[in-house]
Amino acid sequence: MNIVPYVFFIVLGVIMGSFLNVVIYRLHTGRSLGGRSHCMSCGKTLSWYELLPVVSYLALRGRCRGCASYIPSRYLIVEILTALLFVLGWRTFSHDPLMLVFSLVLFAFFIVILVYDIRHTIIPDEMTIGVGVLALLFLGYTYAVTGDMNALLAHIAGGLASAFFFWSLWYLSKGRWIGLGDAKLALPLGAIVGGTAAFSMVVFSFWIGAVVSLFLLALQRLLEKGTTKLLFWSVPLTMKSEVPFAPFLLASFLLTYIFHADTFSIIERLFHW
Repeated sequence: MNIVPYVFFIVLGVIMGSFLNVVIYRLHTGRSLGGRSHCMSCGKTLSWYELLPVVSYLALRGRCRGCASYIPSRYLIVEILTALLFVLGWRTFSHDPLMLVFSLVLFAFFIVILVYDIRHTIIPDEMTIGVGVLALLFLGYTYAVTGDMNALLAHIAGGLASAFFFWSLWYLSKGRWIGLGDAKLALPLGAIVGGTAAFSMVVFSFWIGAVVSLFLLALQRLLEKGTTKLLFWSVPLTMKSEVPFAPFLLASFLLTYIFHADTFSIIERLFHW
């Protein structure tokens, strides 16, 4: 097995993840993406060797070299997750360089959306617009390669149907069940996977959401009776907590986009077990 591509995309992924951490931290703060990074506790300007993706975090044991304050673990998680997605993208689209580049850029947007929604329970419109532009490029590329108008219409219909479904939930619940940002994001995601895959994406998002939410609630109940903070959350979870939905929507998109998972096949296998 040739490990060179794996090493290349892992390194590329952690470097991009380090940059995405800056984007996530400074987005909507009025700060530019330029300028030196510094410790959020003591304000110490960080040296280059303190900014090496993954390596610096592990070497410093997750603490600032100046004040010994803890560095949030999400920085390490973002870098590793980005690397994993980049390797996954290469494994899937190594035969098609344009689709590979498209997927890597798309995954970068996903990381920002994922973490920002978990931290703030909102999906930045800038990120949704970025995914929308990528979806338009994808549709144009697909049509240019296949020339199949029916397939193009199926992709567009998948996006519109996905967005309308989530918009309906938002409208009927007045925002209590789901956010409008999820409906906006579902439009380009549904358009990319298209057709019945868009349906599977929507169904999977609720399946994943239910499983993950119940797991986190059960885990927190075991940990100090609901007072322990989990992962990115700043407050304990309860049955009435506002749980960000974008992570589930993005995970379900990856299931259909990368692994071509299909709810119809899964249901059929369950009933014919």
